[in-house]
Amino acid sequence: MTDAAPRRDDPDESRAFTYDGGRVDPGESANIRYGISETYLGDPIRIPVTVVNGEHPGPTIFLSAAAHGDELNGIEVVREVAHDWDHADLHGTLVCLPVMNVPGFLAQERYLPIYDRDLNRSFPGREDSTSAKRMAHRIFRNFIEPCDYGVDFHTSTRGRTNMLHVRADVEVPEVERLAYAFSSNVIIAGEGPEGTLRREATAANVPTITVEMGEAHRFQRGLIDRALTGVASLLAEFGCHPDSSVHWPGWRVVIEEPDEKTWLRADAGGIVDMKLGRGELVREGEVICTITNPFKEEDDIVTVEAPFTGLIVGVLENPVVYPGNPLCHLVALDDDTLHALERELAESLPVFGADED
Repeated sequence: MTDAAPRRDDPDESRAFTYDGGRVDPGESANIRYGISETYLGDPIRIPVTVVNGEHPGPTIFLSAAAHGDELNGIEVVREVAHDWDHADLHGTLVCLPVMNVPGFLAQERYLPIYDRDLNRSFPGREDSTSAKRMAHRIFRNFIEPCDYGVDFHTSTRGRTNMLHVRADVEVPEVERLAYAFSSNVIIAGEGPEGTLRREATAANVPTITVEMGEAHRFQRGLIDRALTGVASLLAEFGCHPDSSVHWPGWRVVIEEPDEKTWLRADAGGIVDMKLGRGELVREGEVICTITNPFKEEDDIVTVEAPFTGLIVGVLENPVVYPGNPLCHLVALDDDTLHALERELAESLPVFGADED
């Protein structure tokens, strides 16, 4: 396969979206099955891509999902934006990649079944390296690098669940703008691990955020709808849908220091009785869960309390643990954010991303 670089800087191509093997002109859309590798039988491995190129000039934004093959919520977000929304007045171009890890998706596994590689640690990829990096290279060169901005959707791994939140390197001004435009309540700041799509795309001058929401192996309608609100808000911020407006989530906390976010871990093995869920406020000293043995012997009950007042971003779904297994992801809240959240709860307004489904 050849791998010609997209011609973003060619004046004659400035409004067309081009990739190795094709182009989508202004006012057109295309559903593409794009080959990124081959199976053991030599059959092509193709990923689905939808490109919607608006009649009016504007930014090119990619929406991607299922870099981990069992993370499904983002797939539905990307599909609905691509195929259910009215883009008649779209300013710019949307590049929609609902399933990047097709082998993992077919096997319903997190990683590429080929040598158990993590596609989301393989970007920007290399054309002469491992199978994972070759796939990442094909995706990155053709559908990420030609863009101006990006949003990559994820869920928690199996056995855990996350409230909807954004992960972003807010030290980069345009990444910060993306993160705020998406209108999530919680932003966890940082550049992300090496090889992740958001880190490597941002390094390649394509500011990108990650959106985390829910759990693997299922569609969660409440979270999908909340993410669609975030996408609409982001497209409004960047002028893609001029008649739309940016959505304010009501309150927001940005977690910037590593010691402000904590995965609480089990100090004993057993069966977990979780008292609180994702998106819930917890006070210092409040019981988050208990761990018991099969006999529920009172002397052996382990009580896990919150070490500080904060918000539960992620929580265990599988109720059995070994010592050291994660129980919940707790982020600290400053006084202003805590008081704002308390007012929201007092007024019985929903905490976006809590267990709505």
